[in-house]
Amino acid sequence: MDAFEEKIEGTIHLLLYILQKLGGRSDIHKLFKILYFAEQKHLVRYGTAVSQDRYHAMKNGPVPSIAYDIYKSVKEGGVTYARYFSALDRFSIEGVADPDLDFLSESEMKCIDESVQENQNLSFNDLTDKSHDEAWNQTARDKEISPIAMARAGGADSHMVKYIEDQLLIHSAKFE
Repeated sequence: MDAFEEKIEGTIHLLLYILQKLGGRSDIHKLFKILYFAEQKHLVRYGTAVSQDRYHAMKNGPVPSIAYDIYKSVKEGGVTYARYFSALDRFSIEGVADPDLDFLSESEMKCIDESVQENQNLSFNDLTDKSHDEAWNQTARDKEISPIAMARAGGADSHMVKYIEDQLLIHSAKFE
C-alpha cells in the first residue's frame, strides 16, 4: 500500500468512526465539520493532525478533499467504497461497516468524541458560521487552509504553532 492509499484508508476509518458516533448516518456538511473541529483540537493539543487530508475553504466552510472525493464516489454509485459507505440521498451518507480502530489513536478518538458532542446538534447554518473561523477567513475560496492557520484559529499558543511549523518543515524536507 502506497502513501496515498494509506491516507485514503485512514480517512475511511475516521469517517466510519464519526458516523458510528452519529448513529450510523449523517449529512456530509455535519460530518466534514465534525472532522474539521476534531482536527483543529488535535493540532492545538498535540501538534499533529487527525487525518492526512487537506482542507479547502469552500463557501460553507472547510472541506476535507480526500473525504469529499470518497463521498462523491459513493454518491455517484461507485463500487470502490461500497463496502464502507452508502449514499442515502444527495447530501447524506451512511456507514455500512465498523471502523478499524487500529487506524485511530486514543488522542484522535478523544478529539473526535469531543467534536461530535459539541457539534452534532448544531444546524447547518450554525456549523457554517462556526467553521467560518480565522483560518477560513484568511484563505481564498477554494484554496487550501494551512494547518498553522487551523491551529491558530483553534487557540494554539505560540509554542505549539512553532512546533507545528517545525514538523511541517521536516515533513516537506523528507518529500523533496
